[in-house]
Amino acid sequence: MADETTAAVETATVTIDGMALSVPKGTRLLDACAQAGVDVPHYCYHPGMSAPAQCRMCLVEVEKSPKLVPACVGTVTDGMVVNTGSEAALKAREGVLEFYLVNHPLDCPVCDQSGECKLQDYVAAEGPAMGRTKEPKRVLGRDDFGGDVLFYADRCVMCTRCVRFMREVAQDERLTVVQRGHRAVIDTFFDEGLTGSLWADNIVDICPVGALVSKDFLHKARAWDLDRTPSVCPNCTQGCNIRLETRDNQVMRIKPRPNPEVNSHWMCDFGRLNYQWINRVDRVEAPLVRDAGGRHVPMSWSDALLRLADALRGHSGGAHAVVSPFAANEDIGALRRVMEAIGGGGGVFRCEQGEQVVLPGFPDLALRTDRAANVAGAELFGFARTGGADGKGGLEAAAAHTGVLFVLGDELADAPADFGANASLFVYVGQQLSPAARNAHFVLPSTTFAEMEGTFTNVQRRVQRFWPALRAPGMSRPAWQILGVLLAGIGDAGAPGTAADAFMGLAAVRPEFGLLSWGDLGAQGAALPEAVGQAGD
Repeated sequence: MADETTAAVETATVTIDGMALSVPKGTRLLDACAQAGVDVPHYCYHPGMSAPAQCRMCLVEVEKSPKLVPACVGTVTDGMVVNTGSEAALKAREGVLEFYLVNHPLDCPVCDQSGECKLQDYVAAEGPAMGRTKEPKRVLGRDDFGGDVLFYADRCVMCTRCVRFMREVAQDERLTVVQRGHRAVIDTFFDEGLTGSLWADNIVDICPVGALVSKDFLHKARAWDLDRTPSVCPNCTQGCNIRLETRDNQVMRIKPRPNPEVNSHWMCDFGRLNYQWINRVDRVEAPLVRDAGGRHVPMSWSDALLRLADALRGHSGGAHAVVSPFAANEDIGALRRVMEAIGGGGGVFRCEQGEQVVLPGFPDLALRTDRAANVAGAELFGFARTGGADGKGGLEAAAAHTGVLFVLGDELADAPADFGANASLFVYVGQQLSPAARNAHFVLPSTTFAEMEGTFTNVQRRVQRFWPALRAPGMSRPAWQILGVLLAGIGDAGAPGTAADAFMGLAAVRPEFGLLSWGDLGAQGAALPEAVGQAGD
C-alpha cells in the first residue's frame, strides 16, 4: 500500500522552453506546457474525451526524440526537455495550417465563431503569410443536423471532437466520418440526425472552428460584443456551472463553465436554451403600496418598508409563505428570519417536474426531475413541496390564510383572481405583477438571479455562487436586501450590506451554513457540511 501511495505522487522534472517544473509522472505534455504558461495549439484534444492525435497541430520537439511528438498523447518523463517553439515545430505547425486553409472558406465576417475561432488565432500566430494553391476551394454548403445544430462542412477541420462526444460522452452515436481523404466529411447516421438528443449543443461548444453553430445564436451577436459572467444554471437542481453571455442588458446565450464536481465541461440543451424568461420586460420597477381605495401607489423604498415594518409590528400569530425554488438561499433564508421575527409560521414552494435524463459518459450530470435550481435550499429553510408536477396548484392553504401572507418570487400565474383576499396583510416580493399579485397590500420589486449576487444549493447539497450579469430594472433590489432591511426594522438584526453579509445570516436559521464561509465557495462552490445533531435532516 505504501508503494502504491508513493507511486501515485511520484513526480518528474521537465524543462519546457527553458522553464523547469515538476509535474506528476504520466502528465500529458500539453497539460505540462499549460502549467508552464505555454499554449500549444491543438484541435482534436479535449480534456473531457479521448485523444486521437490526428490533427497534428500540437507537435513539439523533444530532445533525443527522433521525430516531433504530439503533445496531446506524449507524456512527461523525468529529465525531458521540450521545445515548443523550435524551428522544426513551428515549420510543422505552419504546414498543417496551410493544409487546413486549402479548402477552409474565408467567411470570417459572417461566421458565428469569428472572434473565438482557434483557426483564426493559430493562423495569426503561426500560420503561413499567404496561400500557394491555385485551385478553387471545395464548397459543401450548410447541413441541418437537427435540433439546434447547423453544420458548415467546408469550415470543418476534421478534429472529430463532435463524433467522439456523441460516442464517448453522450453514448448516443449519431455522428460519424464518411468518405476518406480529402472527401471526408462529418455526417449523421440517421434521418433524424441530432433531433431528440438532450446533449447535442455540447458539440457546438467544443467545435474549435465555425463548422458547428447554434440556430438559436445564429447571427445574433459577435463574440467580442459579449460580456461573460460566471453563474449557475437555474433550470434544474443539478446546478451546472455556466457563463451568462450578455449584450445590451440581454442574455444572448448560456455556455457551460467547467466544474469537475458538478458538470465537468458539459450541460444539457434544456438548460442552455431556456433563458428567454430572464429577458422579460414586463417587470415591476418600483415599490407599490395599496391605498384605501385599492389602488397601488408607487413609493420610495424607505417609505414602503417603514410602512410595512409598522404593519408587521401590529400583527401576531405567525405567517404563511409561498416561495419560489428559483430564489437564492439568501432570499429564502431572509424571509424565514422575517417570519420567525413575527411569530413563525409555515410555507410551501412549487416546482415543475419532468423526466430525469443522465449523461452516460459523466453520470454525475443529469437533467434533474425538479426544474428549478434551489429546491434543496427551499427545503432546508423549512418550506414544503406542494402542487402538481406542472408546478401549478397547491395554493389552497395560502389562499385561505387570514394572517400575514408572504409570496417570494412565485408569479402566481395560475392562482385565482381573489388569491390573498382573506389575508390581513399580503406582501408580494417578485418580478411580475399577475392578477393574483395585484391583491397584495405591498408589492416589492425584486431581481432575478441574473441581476444579483447570491447562492443556490443543488441536489448534491453543494452551495454555489452566482454573480450579477444584468442591470436590474428600475428600483428592483435583491430580495435578501429588501427582507434584510425589513428584518432590521422589526427586530434587532442589522441590515445586510452585501451578499456575503446575507449569506452569513443564514446560519441563524440553518447552523450548517455557519460552517461555510463566503470565501470557501469560490467560483466552483463547496459541499454543505452536516450540522452537529442534524445528520439525518
